[in-house]
Amino acid sequence: MEPRIETLPKKKLIGKRLKMTFADNKTHELWKGFMPRRKEIQNNIGTELYSMQIYEPLFFENFNPTKEFEKWAAVEVTDFDTLPDEMETFTLKGGLYAVFLYRGAANAAAGTFQYILGNWLPGSGYALDNRPHFEILGEKYKREDPGSEEEIWIPIKPKD
Repeated sequence: MEPRIETLPKKKLIGKRLKMTFADNKTHELWKGFMPRRKEIQNNIGTELYSMQIYEPLFFENFNPTKEFEKWAAVEVTDFDTLPDEMETFTLKGGLYAVFLYRGAANAAAGTFQYILGNWLPGSGYALDNRPHFEILGEKYKREDPGSEEEIWIPIKPKD
């Protein structure tokens, strides 16, 4: 599984966020609260959904499934002029990303992430950068369908 390396421009996102851990995963709760209300966001760019994770620096150095991180369910927007109640804004800084195409059910993706962080990254010329990780869920995304597709965006920087 080889990624494409891409420089992402800055993006403006509107959505909802929750704190969670891998041991107490609240992803379903987050999306259940976001999806019925996403049509209230009037200035979307496209139809893609962003599933974004914000980790503390060195989160993966000594991995602990009970360590908290922040997860977002969001869409890209042109501006922050209109913001639905109970939603928040986030400016995703641009930068270098390794982009992997994942095919399969969402609940089976853990092995892919382990491969990316445990095998591909150490063997590449890159190191993990301290910026948000995210998945783009496009029209081929079908949650638990084995034919589902999504893009996994991992923030990277050249190794020192």
